[in-house]
Amino acid sequence: MSGPVVPPAGFRIGHWSDPQGRTGCTVVIAPDGTRGGVDVRGGGPGTRETDVIGPFAGTDQVTAVMLAGGSAYGLSAADGAMRWLEEQGLGYPTPAGVVPIVPAAIVYDLAEGDPDARPGAEAGYAACAEAREGVPERGRVGAGSGTAASKILGRESAVPSGVGYAAARGAGGVTVAALAVANPFGDVIGADGQSLAVARSADGSVQRTADVIAAMEEAPDPFKVQPGNTTLACLMTDVPLDKAACARVARAAAAGVARAVAPVFTDVDGDVVFCLSSGDGEEADRFSVLQAQTIAADVVAEAIRDAVASAA
Repeated sequence: MSGPVVPPAGFRIGHWSDPQGRTGCTVVIAPDGTRGGVDVRGGGPGTRETDVIGPFAGTDQVTAVMLAGGSAYGLSAADGAMRWLEEQGLGYPTPAGVVPIVPAAIVYDLAEGDPDARPGAEAGYAACAEAREGVPERGRVGAGSGTAASKILGRESAVPSGVGYAAARGAGGVTVAALAVANPFGDVIGADGQSLAVARSADGSVQRTADVIAAMEEAPDPFKVQPGNTTLACLMTDVPLDKAACARVARAAAAGVARAVAPVFTDVDGDVVFCLSSGDGEEADRFSVLQAQTIAADVVAEAIRDAVASAA
């Protein structure tokens, strides 16, 4: 029996974890010349350098993507990644040297462990130093160290989550892989429609988020409906996509978030999907982009589900 599908050659994934503080960060280092796109949804995203890989910016390269805990404080982990990448000579070439392009996104985990434990520049540097090719470590590691799902009854009733991974190959041997950090307000739903992560009340009964919200006659305690929720995903593919196609694949892959999380893209979530393409050769035709979009949505959904399963 063959093992799990690995990310395309050249992609390296590394974690830095703080088990006591229940936070961490995760980096995806891309092969040289990789293009990138991003799709940002939900009412509360925390991001850095996403505009530079947007469709209207001139830069067409991504050096790495940083996913971090620590809420907005965790965005500083990208500083350490930039320092490590510069030391390796990796980044966008300029007359004065390379400038690493490191888009970043964060999850809110301050309420899970020590609110003063936040991944900073040293954590981002360490994650890069640990980055390796192949199937990454999953579960309660890196940016998933303090994540949880289904928080409608408060974090004490939520289900632990973490980092998940899934990948698949299309015709011709192309690969689409997804790394996910699942920290949604809503429930995580399996491929069969059954709940994988759903809150339980004090008496042990299952409380689906959508049912609880629908039954509410007045607004709940604002600290119960926590604003700090996010599902992050980073796609890695060797389909030769240009920058615009990367953005379109990221947008289509957001359907995978919707398949695995309910409710999704809410005002109290800040969901972000990155797409990185290392493929060289001729630019992909429209069918190849469609194939990448289709596979991407599937593997993002599976990676989110794996984040819950691996945390267990």
